[in-house]
Amino acid sequence: MNFFVAFQNSDWYDKHMKKRVSYYVNRKSVLVWLAALALVASAIVRIAYSCGKGADATTVWLQIVLPVISCLIYVYILLKDGDERFYRTSVPVFLLAIYYGIKISMAAIDIRLSFVFWIAYLAIATFYMVTVSGHVRNNWLLVILMAGALCVLLYSHRVEIRGTDWAALYPVMPDLLFLLGGLCAVLAMQVHLDNAYHPTWGDRSDGRKLRSLDPMQIVANYIMPTRCESSNCIYDSVEITGVERYIREKRREGLTNFGITHVFLAAYVRVVAKYPGLNRFLSGQQVYSRDDDIQFCMVVKTEMSTDANESITKLHLKPTDTSYDVYEKLKAGFDSIQGQKTGGSDFDKTAKALSLIPGVVFKFVVWLLRVMDYFGLIPKFLLEISPFHASIFFTSMGSLGIPPIVHHLYNFGNMPVFVSFGCKRRTNEVLADGTVVQRKYIDYSVNTDERIVDGFYYATALKYMKRLMMHPEQLDTPPEKVVHDID
Repeated sequence: MNFFVAFQNSDWYDKHMKKRVSYYVNRKSVLVWLAALALVASAIVRIAYSCGKGADATTVWLQIVLPVISCLIYVYILLKDGDERFYRTSVPVFLLAIYYGIKISMAAIDIRLSFVFWIAYLAIATFYMVTVSGHVRNNWLLVILMAGALCVLLYSHRVEIRGTDWAALYPVMPDLLFLLGGLCAVLAMQVHLDNAYHPTWGDRSDGRKLRSLDPMQIVANYIMPTRCESSNCIYDSVEITGVERYIREKRREGLTNFGITHVFLAAYVRVVAKYPGLNRFLSGQQVYSRDDDIQFCMVVKTEMSTDANESITKLHLKPTDTSYDVYEKLKAGFDSIQGQKTGGSDFDKTAKALSLIPGVVFKFVVWLLRVMDYFGLIPKFLLEISPFHASIFFTSMGSLGIPPIVHHLYNFGNMPVFVSFGCKRRTNEVLADGTVVQRKYIDYSVNTDERIVDGFYYATALKYMKRLMMHPEQLDTPPEKVVHDID
């Protein structure tokens, strides 16, 4: 058995993933909205108090803008991404720790005492990050810590509270409201119990970072930083007697446009179900997995004529998809593009907008996108329409009547596999008894990024795909088991 496949059994995966938990908050919870309300109120009160008091530029930026922005970022993450990426609230918490450290440093106290406070604030923020990142399996210590901080602040101003001296409480109200909001948010935290993987630090919006790769593979990502210099190509052919019979059966069943592309794609999807390493990609010298999201791209004619424009269809497939699922999804992708009269697809609209940018500025835009992509900062809606960010790209040379080309991999983006297949060809073969038979073949090339898996893994996976192509009836039903990628 392949070394990687031995590592990819579900028991190992489940056992490893149970080392950490994943926290989330539900927007339907009253505590979440109380937390958001308290944090927004903290920002408003701080601005109102500061405007009435007046301040110099340093105070404005460090004592007003910094905590206000931190509270608003916390609210944004809480309400928008709290169900999947609550751990990101660690960022505004660290910003607030810096704010409190600067605040105590600006007070007239001993420098050694100021240093102690800095350490304490950063330690609290670190403990918060460790907890919400799932390394602490329950949050009761964090609840005690937040409640304790709120009680200390209330106790230190007990005289003003008893006397309802609002003028004296006004300066401390932003901090009271912030701690109250933080306590409500921590109380609203829940643990995902679905046994599924949930994002954490280092993951991208389009992939999960793999953290248990072989050290040599990690080093190779820096030695070969681009996809072109890391590409390997294999050229092979498959006998299609079984494929043609299978295609005829599907067309009789009503899948009128079913063809060789559907068989290739359904076979590749089935291969990913058994060899999930093929659904990895490399970005920023780190290897990520798309897990069950197989993103397929293909060039499509907007109309069936020689002078028609070309567009890109991008599909989201699952390892459990059958040939029927592939057909329906591909048909929907084609139908959404072919015959469009105005505007074109989202990809066409984006490409048209980019083409209007002057050349020098456009070079800067592309450079900026590369930098953002390196750090995983490209917005998800751009990743969705980008044909350069996907699992695999197919191109059919059969319609052009030529053999498959060896297509390059793009350095921009993160697509690791490019498949090209050509037209059918007939070959006369001599059997062992001397009989001459004529058989049909289709040649295809597969260009791969060798940094995501090794050559043996690719070879094993592609041989399995060829066996599926020889017996495509297996693609009518979902796989008995879907193998998960390593952590």
